[in-house]
Amino acid sequence: MLHRLSFKISGMHCASCSSMIEVALRKQEGVKSANVNFAVEKAYLEFDPEIISAEKIKGIIKKLGYAAEEEGGEVMEGHQHGAPVKEKEMARLKRRFLLSLVFGLPIIYMVMGEMLGLPMPSFFESYGLLIQLVLSTAVILACFNIWSSGFKKLLHLGPDMDSLIFIGTSVAYFYSLILSIISIIEKTEPANLYFESAVFILIFISLGKYLEAVTKGKTSSAIKKLMGLQPKEATIIRDGREFNIPILEVVVGDIILVRPGEKIPVDGVVIEGYSGVDEKAITGESIPVEKKVGDQVIGATINKTGVLKFKATKVGKNTMLAQIIKIVEDAMGSKAPIQLLADKVSFYFVPTVIAIAILAAIVWLIAGQPFSFILTIFVAVLIIACPCALGLATPTAVMMGTGLAAQSGILIKNGEALEIAKNLNVVVFDKTGTLTRGEPIVTDIIEASETESEILRIAGSIENNSEHPLAQAIVSKAKEKGIKISDVEKFEALPGQGVVANLNGKRILLGTRRLMKESSIDISIVEERMVKLENDGKTAMILAIDKKVVGIIAVADTLKEYSKEAVETLHKMGKSVAMITGDNQRVGEAIAKQVGIDKVLAEVMPQGKSDEIKKLQSQGNIVAMVGDGINDAPALAQADLGIALGSGTDVAMETGKIVLIKDDLRDVARSIDLSKYTLRKIKQGLFWAFFYNVVGIPIAAGVLYPFTGWMLNPSIAAAAMAFSSVSVVLNALSMKFYKKAA
Repeated sequence: MLHRLSFKISGMHCASCSSMIEVALRKQEGVKSANVNFAVEKAYLEFDPEIISAEKIKGIIKKLGYAAEEEGGEVMEGHQHGAPVKEKEMARLKRRFLLSLVFGLPIIYMVMGEMLGLPMPSFFESYGLLIQLVLSTAVILACFNIWSSGFKKLLHLGPDMDSLIFIGTSVAYFYSLILSIISIIEKTEPANLYFESAVFILIFISLGKYLEAVTKGKTSSAIKKLMGLQPKEATIIRDGREFNIPILEVVVGDIILVRPGEKIPVDGVVIEGYSGVDEKAITGESIPVEKKVGDQVIGATINKTGVLKFKATKVGKNTMLAQIIKIVEDAMGSKAPIQLLADKVSFYFVPTVIAIAILAAIVWLIAGQPFSFILTIFVAVLIIACPCALGLATPTAVMMGTGLAAQSGILIKNGEALEIAKNLNVVVFDKTGTLTRGEPIVTDIIEASETESEILRIAGSIENNSEHPLAQAIVSKAKEKGIKISDVEKFEALPGQGVVANLNGKRILLGTRRLMKESSIDISIVEERMVKLENDGKTAMILAIDKKVVGIIAVADTLKEYSKEAVETLHKMGKSVAMITGDNQRVGEAIAKQVGIDKVLAEVMPQGKSDEIKKLQSQGNIVAMVGDGINDAPALAQADLGIALGSGTDVAMETGKIVLIKDDLRDVARSIDLSKYTLRKIKQGLFWAFFYNVVGIPIAAGVLYPFTGWMLNPSIAAAAMAFSSVSVVLNALSMKFYKKAA
């Protein structure tokens, strides 16, 4: 049996790091899949524990020069540990930058002051060489972890961004150090020192790393908000007394008291009281939802008006909030297919840059340029390259997109869903419970050879054994009329057709034309009335006793509030909309006409829904399926994009790639629009990351020098490299200004 685990990885500095770890893990026997996300600094693995252990996986990562810590335990608890670690890392990066800046400023002033004609203290003039030597060494010591990391990766034949910085700055520093020592011994003035280049580079790199950490932290603000929703304590009632206990001590079955203004601590069912509950934090719905005895309440929502008592049904990692956080975190850690290109480039990027730097140096050496010129070119090429931007473009946009969606009550489970949504051209809705409320009522009882009350008694008795919404409508109507329900024998439900049973020694059938036809029952006596009811959009069921039709019961399901608006919005987006139903064509057409649906797939058995999706796909369509029930799960899985309603079954939500928490079909269009918007941001980030490197590396290599006499200063290269990553993340952060689809 395969295990799924995530590992927190420290020591990654760029996308080539994540690519190297990923490739190494995928080579291991027993590892089915490995996904390393640079932005969230995690590895997600699926592996066979009988072949490879978690400890061995950590050992493999350690051999590559990184540290790995297995994640696990309660979802909500796990989140509490991550924040302090991030804050410590940010503080460390800030301290490193400030130290390098303080030690480096005098060198910057000395070099820039001389160029700009600024007044120079006599102390600088007398001891300038010694000051540069001491302070540049101090800067290197402040940033020594960059050097040590880069050197280790070189030793492991897996060079990364730190390796490029290490090679470039160490060459500049040691070259200058040797010249300085020679000049001190010979008491001469040294020429072409590069202390300031090494200092400038390390200062800008440190600043870039710090800003990158700050901006990366902001991309996960949505998940932080979700984590902060859960209250710390709950008021429970035991033996008639109230107790305040920590949230982690609440167990299933506890009776919990929630007063007005308090947060509901865990999921449960109301057993006493009436109130309005603000569920905006979970569903995105701004209007409070009325709660009465028997209604479900969701943890982290706010009780607004009355006092509620409820029984806890889900606690800890099983609450809806914890599940939402888990889904959003998994989505943030997933990769969109478009990232595969960036991953491939990143894996070969650093070795290629080192090769280009060496090649450029050789070319200029052959061209007869002095060593100082060649060193400048070599260092500039190494420093200008930026695989970080390539590695950040996709995950930061995915993190922002999935976070924004979660705040609106839309759970996008993975990066793949974002990319699929862009190409959708057909959206298929299930009818019952999706387009309609799934709470039908009996509208007509047509007599053939039995009275209305007898028809309702027989139908109510047989349907009392079924959980189908249509069955419940008939049973409710019988009870409403005060009709006594009788016990039946040999009950059998035939999916998509109806039910059969024995009542008082007679064989009873209640269902569709197909059921009657397969049982050789003549329905001509009621056919005309059936057609009229179906043309009105009602589901008509034939009741037969011992192969004789005795009447019809018609049931109608009301449309959900925003069904028509949702279909109109999808049409504006250029999508074709279809409906799939077990009802016959007439009923389907009547419902479709009300909401403006283009195509009706009627009389489809539950097991046939996925086949209908296949047919649409075989015609070249990219199909989304929207459903809510267990019988929709195969179709949700078959569709290119499965969209499950959060009000539906756990099976449907597990199968769907997108889950709509609140029962608002307009979120179908919103989820598609947000997916397209996120993908657009991913492409923008990747474009600028590729463009930056394609343009920057040749300029650093000196291609403009023969024509303009201009060459790139390594310090400017460092500044450009540092801020390229930040700009990519800022592009993702701009997604906060996203406007919802109409």
